Amino acid sequence: MSDPLQHTIGRVLPAPENHLDAERLEQARKARRSFMGKALAMGAGAVAAGHASRALASEGEGDPAILKMPEHTRGLGRPVAENPYGQPSKWEANLQRRQSPGLTRVPQASVSFTPLQGLFGMITPSGLHFERHHQGWWDIDPSQHRLMVHGLVKRSRVFTMDDLMRLPSVSRIHFIECGANSAPEWGNVALPTVQYTHGMVSCSEFTGVRLSTLLEMCGVDKKLGKFVLAEGADGSSMTRTIDMERAMEDCIVAWAMNGEMLRPENGYPLRLVVPGIQGVSWVKYLRRLEVGDQKWASKDEAVHYIDLMPDGTHRQYTGIQECKSVITTPSGGQMLLDKGYYNVSGLAWSGRGSIKRVDVSVDGGRNWRTARLEGPVLDKALTRFNIDWVWDGQPAILQSRAIDSTGYVQPKINQLRAVRGTRSIYHQNAIQSWKVAENGEVSNVQVY
Repeated sequence: MSDPLQHTIGRVLPAPENHLDAERLEQARKARRSFMGKALAMGAGAVAAGHASRALASEGEGDPAILKMPEHTRGLGRPVAENPYGQPSKWEANLQRRQSPGLTRVPQASVSFTPLQGLFGMITPSGLHFERHHQGWWDIDPSQHRLMVHGLVKRSRVFTMDDLMRLPSVSRIHFIECGANSAPEWGNVALPTVQYTHGMVSCSEFTGVRLSTLLEMCGVDKKLGKFVLAEGADGSSMTRTIDMERAMEDCIVAWAMNGEMLRPENGYPLRLVVPGIQGVSWVKYLRRLEVGDQKWASKDEAVHYIDLMPDGTHRQYTGIQECKSVITTPSGGQMLLDKGYYNVSGLAWSGRGSIKRVDVSVDGGRNWRTARLEGPVLDKALTRFNIDWVWDGQPAILQSRAIDSTGYVQPKINQLRAVRGTRSIYHQNAIQSWKVAENGEVSNVQVY
């Protein structure tokens, strides 16, 4: 399942020289201190409303709205549990998964993209988790669902959901990324926002029983059994090969996500979790696990999810999602309203381990500064990074470059194309660039 050719692109880089932008960094720190100082002064309980109003007005920052008593401060709110299942605020209605028009012939085989530009931290809300289906989604009755384990095992078994949920469970936080995430960036810049360039990645806490537990219960033959075939119960009968070493390492047969049962579009009532591997191997509606002595070369791994190389050959079983990062704000489609301080924020991840460092450039890769990694920093999970930036109103190109625990460095697009060509669809992990124009508009651009 490894992808050694792509993995050799990266080289360990020394930490960037932070003094290259020392003056602007000091400006950012002063801006943050000034902003926080004013915020604290505005919130001081000992200052009367009239005095606060005069103080704000004297600074040219008066806002009469703060002096008005809104209805929600004077009235009685809505009753508890009016919504038995909590919903987002109506003011956040624009934050939603979106499809790309014309992406597939039928909507049942389409994708919905996570709005990365509007999320915080590392966890993706279940209702915004990206979707990829090959035959549509189903809401399956868990009492009727079964999981069969067979093949090169001593005891074939069929598990009900009740059987599985009685077993020892684990909870792990992992990212899941479609192998086709960022695919259009191979050849051109066609997608305007980070939701469409990188929105086929999400990160959640998954709960279930370890796959190794089920295999051991069935007496797996570790000498002959080299691979596990996972099959889903949807109309496409999605089937994927998992090598035995990975199956016994960290795979989970999961029934829960983010503290509740899986959502139907995410595989309810059962899905396979294969950390670090492209999402197609995270088989949804999991119904069958077969242990065998060779790879199955099923339709979804022999002719789909393969890499077209420059010489015309196809590479199969290249499922590891290599080290990658993207700035989510500011990003394409957004606008900087004025010069001054901004917090540049984004996400980084690696299918081979944890993120060790993220560097950020505001001048198209000529100079780099090291960003702050916000904890927890976990293996095969999204990691949030932040860095201070003072925009001077001049054109800028924002980039992030991630380095993982193996020393792999996220490549530039021309480095990746030198090895992989331009005709691929899958496993595009090049540095993403966002151009900031003088008027503050942010757009997608490629920098070679």
